[in-house]
Order: sequence, then C-alpha cells, then structure tokens
Amino acid sequence: MKPKSWHLNRREMIKGGGIALALPFLNSMGWAKPAKEVPKRMLVSYFSYGAYMPNGTGGIPSKDKPHHDWSWWPCREAGPLSFNQSSKPFELLKNNVSYYRGLDHAGGWSLGGHSSGDVFATGADMVGTEKTNNISLDQVAANTHGHKTRFASMVLGTEGGTGSYGRSKTLSHRGPGRPIPSLNKPQEIFNRMFNPYAGKGVDQVRAGLKREASILDLMMDQSLSLKNRLGHEDQLKMEEYLDSVRSLEKRVERTSKWTHQPLADVDTKGLNLDASHKDPQEYIRCMYDLVYLAFQTDSTRFASLMLESENSSDSELWNYANYVLGYKGATHDIAHKRPADYSGKWDRWRAEQHAYFLKRLLDTPERDGNMLDRTVVLWGSAHPHASHSTRNYPIHLAGGNKLGIKHGSLHSFSGDQKVPLANLFVSMLHAVDVPVNSFADSTGPMTEALV
Repeated sequence: MKPKSWHLNRREMIKGGGIALALPFLNSMGWAKPAKEVPKRMLVSYFSYGAYMPNGTGGIPSKDKPHHDWSWWPCREAGPLSFNQSSKPFELLKNNVSYYRGLDHAGGWSLGGHSSGDVFATGADMVGTEKTNNISLDQVAANTHGHKTRFASMVLGTEGGTGSYGRSKTLSHRGPGRPIPSLNKPQEIFNRMFNPYAGKGVDQVRAGLKREASILDLMMDQSLSLKNRLGHEDQLKMEEYLDSVRSLEKRVERTSKWTHQPLADVDTKGLNLDASHKDPQEYIRCMYDLVYLAFQTDSTRFASLMLESENSSDSELWNYANYVLGYKGATHDIAHKRPADYSGKWDRWRAEQHAYFLKRLLDTPERDGNMLDRTVVLWGSAHPHASHSTRNYPIHLAGGNKLGIKHGSLHSFSGDQKVPLANLFVSMLHAVDVPVNSFADSTGPMTEALV
C-alpha cells in the first residue's frame, strides 16, 4: 500500500527545550515492508477418452434405472454430493469439490471424439470450414498476471509437444494457430522451473540473453523491411511470423528481469524425477508434484496438464491401464468397449491421482487457510461415455473456496437450462482476478459456481 502523505518518517525526532528524542515505531510510519500478495492460482487438467457413464444415453442418467455404483458421476440427482465407488477418492474433499453435468463447447460439436481434446481449454468455434483454435483459459489468465512470477505459465502433458490439428498433445494455446508445446520429462521440467541456469553463472546467462536480444532486434528490423515489399496475403503470413519474434523478445526480456531475483528454494524430498511411463502412478504424481512445487514457490500461478491425448499411441508407453489394472489391450479400447470389470476401476484410479494433488494443496497452510483455498482446479474430459460425441463433458471443479467459489454439489444442465462450459471458465477467470466479460461462446458467469 502506498504510504499516505501524513505517514511519518522513522527517523522523525520530537524536539523541544533542547532535548531530542527518537520516536518509537508507530502504525503511521509507512516504511514497513508491505505483506506479500497472496497468490491466486489455476490448473486446467485433462484426462483422455471420456469416463464411464453406464446408466444413461450420452452419460445422462435414466430416471428408471438406479444410479450405477461405478458411474463417473458421484450421484444421479443434482444437489448435495454423495460418493460412489468411482468418486470415493474425493469423499474427504467434499467441501472442496463440485461436479457439473451437461456442459460442453458448442463450437466443438463438429469435431470427432479424437479431436475433441483440441478445444477443451479454448472453447474455439470449429463449426465452419476454417477450423482454427483460439487462446486457452490458462493463457488468458497468464496474459493478465503472468508478469508477477518467474514463469507466466506452466504447460505439461504426458506425451509432450503440440501434436497436430485433431491430434493435440497440449491444452494451451496463445491464440489462433499458436499451440504451446507441453513438457513431459520430469527432470527437464524441474531444471527449467527451478534450475534454469543449468550450472552457468548468472552473469554468463545475462550476457547470453543480451546477445539473443540483439539477434532478435536484427531479425525484427529485417523482417519489417521485407514485409513492406510483400503482397497482401504474404504480409498476413509475415505478421504471424513477426508475432512469434515478438513473443521471443518478450520471453528474453522477462528472463533477463528475473535473473536479478533469487531462485526458489525447493524441497525435493519424495520427488522422483526419474519416474517413467512404466510406473504410471509414480509418473503422473510426479507431474502433479511439479505443479504443486511451482505453485508453492510462486514460480508460476497458472498451469495446464494433459494426461494422455485423445490419440495416444498403442505402444506400451501410453497404455497405463496395462500396468495399473492388468488390462490386455490399449487403454483407448476401454473407452470404446467399456468392459464392466475395468472401466469404473480405471476412472477410480485416475480420480486417486487427481485427489492426491488436491490433498497436497489442502494440507499446505497458507495465510488464513490452505493452498487449495486460493487455487482453482478444473479436471475433466471432452466427451462422455464411449460416445465421442463432444457433448456433456465430465467436469469436476475444486478449490478456490476463498476466491468466491462454492462447492459440495452436482450441478446438472439440460433443456432450457443448458449453458456453455465457457460460462464456468468466465467464473474461474473472475476468481483469479482476470476481468473478462466473456470467453468463447459464454453468455455470462456460472452463477451456480459462485458464493
């Protein structure tokens, strides 16, 4: 807080009668260091191939059937949560979680199930012939508050890279045609976040950044000169290239600034950076641990995590169900065949990994509560039960109790009550102080999510 004009100087003296006394510390002395801002954070986490919803078409429970004990939905009727076999890992978090049924992105209805993950975090309009993705939820937040931390955002995925159209391997996009590559190797992620200088002296790093900035300046000057000699269509293509150069310039500028700040002191106890896909639980928990550490140290406040893509390879690297459940066949087959003795257990296992992360946040004290109180966590998929329909996404929201988010219920939307998933995104952005009026096809905030 900026000191008021009447704030006293700490060295102020009371003088009179030839005697001078130093004043004691008073509340009106404005020199005390202000309290550090309490971070407001967001994670968007995605699981592939939908979820098990056996007692209704398209995942909507039938009124004439009892609620299935292994359905992904914890209960059939909207209202206070009760927990079944699939959702049981969240039972101890019942005051910190909510479920949303009947939400989706209308702009993604034209996509097949294997393309649906592309727009999960963007809500982009893919109905027309020009199918171009758009900025993702996490990046909208990062654009507003990312300058406050060493890294504007953290983009993770179990497969790494960007993939391609219809086969995205990342949730995060800077804008149309600009996917952000996801990172998938724990040791590399750790080094990038907490050991960015890789043994180099900080002066050496700064000198390298200065050289990089000079090269980018030269590239920009030459590119602008070339652009002026091009036709209209080529100018548009050149402008996309220039945007990329500008992004690099901003990254260099940002990195240079943060070399003047000390690196975070990280407790790596229990962190297995050698975790591999052959031990899926260890690997996925390590990815969640890295997000936790990034949040805990305030290295970033916004992250995305894609747990398998909709087009995972049929190699052993991606078939987690083989290792976890002993399932004979591709994990993807579970989504199509929905074997009763595996589907629910597979959902339960995925819920256990996510609950592990939420519990870590809940168990970490922070100011007048815990880290989960000020962290909004979206977890879901882009199609329901084996339908590949891109309608009625499985959606789970956690945290943000001190950010205006309320929990403990299943919310169901259908018919005249149908609203876009993007409405929930607007409320999430408001919770982390991003002043947006809309996102994608939103019609307003999700009032059901708010206190």
